[in-house]
Amino acid sequence: MKLIAPDYYPRFHCIADKCRHSCCVGWEIDVDDESLQTYRALPGPLGDELRAVIDTDGETAHFRLAEDERCPFLIEQGLCRLILAEGEGILCQICRDHPRFRNEFSHCTEIGLGLCCEAAARLILSQETPMSLITLSDDGGGEAPDEDEACLLTLRAQLLGLLEDESWSAEERLQNILDLCGTSLPEKTYAQWADVYRALERLDGAWDAALDTLAFPEKPLDTSWDRPFLNLAAYFLFRHLPAALYDGEPHARAAFAVLSTRIIRRLFAAAPAQDLDTLTELARLYSSEIEYSEENTEALVELCR
Repeated sequence: MKLIAPDYYPRFHCIADKCRHSCCVGWEIDVDDESLQTYRALPGPLGDELRAVIDTDGETAHFRLAEDERCPFLIEQGLCRLILAEGEGILCQICRDHPRFRNEFSHCTEIGLGLCCEAAARLILSQETPMSLITLSDDGGGEAPDEDEACLLTLRAQLLGLLEDESWSAEERLQNILDLCGTSLPEKTYAQWADVYRALERLDGAWDAALDTLAFPEKPLDTSWDRPFLNLAAYFLFRHLPAALYDGEPHARAAFAVLSTRIIRRLFAAAPAQDLDTLTELARLYSSEIEYSEENTEALVELCR
């Protein structure tokens, strides 16, 4: 089975204490069964402390967060006490994987980086060349892709190719994706789109403030910003189109990728400053509010049908 990733994937690394939005704050941290057994058998004071803060009463075991929603093992400097004491091997699966996601096919597994991590978002947005896919490993196993998988991967390759057709402007390339899929987005003003997003589940007050700016006058963006937004669209297509294998809605998921790119671009155009820090934060905020809520993602995909 092959393990395939975007070409930028090997350059990712956690920025730990330099992160402004730690994944150890504000998120429920589930403990997988294998890690739970490890923690139950771990001797000494650290093992005792682990067992004392794991809640096993619900459907899935998880850490009890502190009152400020911090992981009990996150120290003031923003570092993980478990890693400092035992190394990364002691982490539960969700902590080892984040911000990675996987798309499973018969012949390969794709692995990528989620935008909700600011280090991953900056890496994705700052790429100066179009995304390409590389093979990280290949054990020779795996079946051939079935017909549905082959058709979906061919469509995705066509859509990614449209993003790099320099005979069109960046916005025209997004429209070409919709045209190739024979679909369109609902006709709404950006103020109306803000209402659509406000009706979804929301986590962070900063997201409400960002949505307010969708009604602001738009400032023109220099074409130097085309590359980051093309990178953004490629990310959404790479991550979300494979889910059409389960719902049979590749065109709706392509439209969701276009919608997401346009919304983030509009938020950026209305922001007080146009720089990579601002764009990284808006992409991270969008991802944490939308992509990391299955209900929110599916609601927008449904609207794009």
